Amino acid sequence: MAGSTGISEDDFKKGMRELAAAVNIVTAAHNGTQDGLTATAACSVSAEPPQLLICVNKDAGGHDLIQESGKFALNVLARDQEKVAMRFAGMDGSDRSERFDLGEWSELVTGTPCLDGALVNFDCEVTEQITAGTHSIFIGHIVGSRTGDKDGAPLLYGDGQFTGLATRE
Repeated sequence: MAGSTGISEDDFKKGMRELAAAVNIVTAAHNGTQDGLTATAACSVSAEPPQLLICVNKDAGGHDLIQESGKFALNVLARDQEKVAMRFAGMDGSDRSERFDLGEWSELVTGTPCLDGALVNFDCEVTEQITAGTHSIFIGHIVGSRTGDKDGAPLLYGDGQFTGLATRE
């Protein structure tokens, strides 16, 4: 319907809670500063060239660092990495400066922190930034990746809680 304002913010959030998604840590580094956030809004864009996208709230701590550096890493979390997800989401009461104190971190290509033991790390250079409401969509060209040695059980978020896939009997 033309001119419609859409649904309310509360209805949007309530509905999106039902959309289960993989849990990721998005990290950025620039001029000696590093930051990161927990995100579920990430997906593949293309295999050739290899690209993915992330959606980051413009008020999130890592947003401006991604914008300034032109790079980010997407770290796909395993089921047993819920504490890391909570830390980067600001849910465990720790100070923002302590985010990288949990887990082991290394670098691939761009110098952006990558979580050791994640299911996969994608090291990206930003090729495009699109503004969409309260968020920026960063499209990243994947310049490096590393697959972890986990069994492939991803950490998921749905209905307002961390969860995982049911195991086969």
